[in-house]
Amino acid sequence: MNKPLACRTIAFALAVAGASLTAPAGLAQTQAQPLPPVQWDNRRLDQLDRNVRRLERAVTQRNSQGQPVLVEPDPEVVTLQGRVASMDQRLEDLEATVQRVNADFERLTFQLDESDRDNAALRTRLTDTEARLERLETAARQAEAAAREAAEAATRSPTGDAVSDLAAARALAATDPIAGRAALDRVVANWPDTPSGKEALWRIGDIVRASGDQAGAVQQYASALAGWPTLPWAGEVTLKLARGLEATDRDSQACAALGEYNRRYAATSTPGLRAIAAETRTQAGCR
Repeated sequence: MNKPLACRTIAFALAVAGASLTAPAGLAQTQAQPLPPVQWDNRRLDQLDRNVRRLERAVTQRNSQGQPVLVEPDPEVVTLQGRVASMDQRLEDLEATVQRVNADFERLTFQLDESDRDNAALRTRLTDTEARLERLETAARQAEAAAREAAEAATRSPTGDAVSDLAAARALAATDPIAGRAALDRVVANWPDTPSGKEALWRIGDIVRASGDQAGAVQQYASALAGWPTLPWAGEVTLKLARGLEATDRDSQACAALGEYNRRYAATSTPGLRAIAAETRTQAGCR
């Protein structure tokens, strides 16, 4: 007897033994008792094979005679099958729950990403808004300071107008140089960086030069000519600056001032001013 045949015989015998055929109660109780282990050898295998063949022939004969053999399932097998079916159902339920949780998690992840993008956009807008507010606040402070300064200047100004203040200071300087100097100083303080303020500077220079302070006069003329203005008096005041520099032994600077006069103002100056420029150039030894 070969081994494949023996294995098939054992398998069929075990299958038949696992089914409960219609048997007496005593036999069932006998089968319930544990049996000693069987020592399988060739003789026992041959005997088991013959018994299996007889069972096969008996089953085939009864089936052919219309008396089918009824095989009742083992209750433990039925119970196990029920438990397996229950576990399969629970596993399907768990899988469905996991799928729902995964879907919810993906949806929450997407919503979180959208929230992060929205928060980033909001932060950018907030930063821009804060920068704009700071610029507006700075501009407002500057405007307030300018308005306050203008109000203070108007309060200090005798007439509230730069041209009128300058005219009043000039009139006062013609009769009282000391009071006129003070009035011109107020014009410079109240109306800086205006044509009236610049004119007040060089008129102060004339008063200072008349008092014998050539260096002080040069300083006032230079302040009036800052940026080389194109006002009608600019050419004449440039010559006053050059003469003051020459008088204080600063010939090279005097020549530089005369050079600016030639480039900027000589073409529109009167012959008298051009003659003064030529004389000063000779005195300063300009080349």
